[in-house]
Amino acid sequence: MMQYKTLRKHEIKALLLKYKHLSLVSLYGFAQIWFQYCERTVQPKYYMYSPLDNYIPFVKYFVVPYLFWFIYMGIGFLYLGLVSKKDFYRLCIYMFGGMYLCYVLYLVFPNGQNLRPIITENDVFSRIIKHIYATDTPTNVAPSIHVFNSIAVHVSLVNCPEFRKKRWMKLASLICMLTISASTVLIKQHSIKDVMWSIVLAVVFYVVIYQVPKWLPCKSVVSINVKEVSSLK
Repeated sequence: MMQYKTLRKHEIKALLLKYKHLSLVSLYGFAQIWFQYCERTVQPKYYMYSPLDNYIPFVKYFVVPYLFWFIYMGIGFLYLGLVSKKDFYRLCIYMFGGMYLCYVLYLVFPNGQNLRPIITENDVFSRIIKHIYATDTPTNVAPSIHVFNSIAVHVSLVNCPEFRKKRWMKLASLICMLTISASTVLIKQHSIKDVMWSIVLAVVFYVVIYQVPKWLPCKSVVSINVKEVSSLK
């Protein structure tokens, strides 16, 4: 029995060491602390609005994908954390780098929006949205972190070789990303401008994280050095 407990303890320790990189998810907690600071201190000077916002209807049912955002992020972190440590690190850099940069932008460019409708209905969807409106002020909206993080998760997943092999999973991730992004404007949490700026920021991070390393000559230098060593032998 004692031997079994010792063996079990070693197995747990080995498992914790193997997946210790998952502790980086705690950076999300620090991000939330910073976000709450922005929520309490930032007073909007610039209001995000586009004439296109007038043509986007308010659809209360889209609060479901809006909240599914939390689950989608969790799935992304868990899958990559278990399957590919390299892609997990990329997701961390992508998401947390973008979130922290957004908070800096909120402080430098204090913004908000005045698009929220008055909700008179009392069904479950309406009540949830009213709760969101009450707890999340219409400030710090551009770029939209909801949209940026959804893109970050999808891009990180589809760039993982193991995930890329599964066509139905790629399609499911794409649908999640698009639906969550659409929900931000359909429940009037964001202007279409916020979405556009999120896409711009996501593209910049994509280039830095996934494209720039391909342009660096590191691989060729390493291969040349290996060939030189082999020839000396």
